[in-house]
Amino acid sequence: MREFNQDQVRPLVYETPMAMHAWSRELHSSGRTLALVPTMGALHEGHRSLLRVARESADAVIVSIFVNPAQFGPGDDYGRYPRSLDADLAICVQEGVEAIYAPSPEAVYAANHSTWVVEEVLARPMEGVYRSGHFRGVLTVVLKLFHVMEPDVAVFGEKDAQQALLIRRMVRDLDVPIEIRVAPTIRDDDGLALSSRNRFLNAEERRQAAALYGALKACRERWEAGEQDAGEIRAAGLKLLEPCSVMEVQYLEIVDLETLTLPLRQGHPVIMSGAVLAGGIRLIDNIIHPPGALAGRANQGATSS
Repeated sequence: MREFNQDQVRPLVYETPMAMHAWSRELHSSGRTLALVPTMGALHEGHRSLLRVARESADAVIVSIFVNPAQFGPGDDYGRYPRSLDADLAICVQEGVEAIYAPSPEAVYAANHSTWVVEEVLARPMEGVYRSGHFRGVLTVVLKLFHVMEPDVAVFGEKDAQQALLIRRMVRDLDVPIEIRVAPTIRDDDGLALSSRNRFLNAEERRQAAALYGALKACRERWEAGEQDAGEIRAAGLKLLEPCSVMEVQYLEIVDLETLTLPLRQGHPVIMSGAVLAGGIRLIDNIIHPPGALAGRANQGATSS
């Protein structure tokens, strides 16, 4: 355990599962509730919004800071992913976080680790097409975090909507007694969703990256106007991305929010989702329609008595 040296109230920082678990157990024994915000660090205003939702949801807030190697594939940016622990700790101090879990990869995964959490339906489309094994790594580490900290609530961002849906499905299917809350996406003035990877964009890439949100909005407008053909809706969004010379579109989809597939069902929530490479930097974004449909979905996990 180490402490961050600032004048304000300092969160405790734990680096091993046993120490973190002991702190959580002690907190629960006092009758207090705990909200977890899992992150990979490089915290920004989007993360602050998650911390504030967590603060409203429980008596104490804990943040995990762990760049999870298991969710990066060959050619991904694991080695380049930004790491800024001191700056992250400062944000946690400002937001009044009680504790931080910042383990090493060796503390999370044994040398011969061979057990994984695999979801076989929602993990297949969209991100699953382009990042094989990604969600296996995500679900495994999230379940490990849940076991170590035993939070009452965990907060995720709507920007990673497919991930949030998968975690809710895991919680439901494996009877994990945790409430999953999903907070709205935080955006810059031009609509670009905040992301730790945005710092790698040069000026032109940054300017063009905002077109992804514009394309998703164009899809939403066609859906709101009554268009039912997913191909026509996609085409409206893709047209706006055609002039973006530094961007490579991986996917732009509109699918049913519950199934992440077609057909679209009138009166049922949908998700417009896209992924692009801007100068080699991978960016994702989502729009949920109607707004709040993902955040407002009833948690499907087990409930504690």
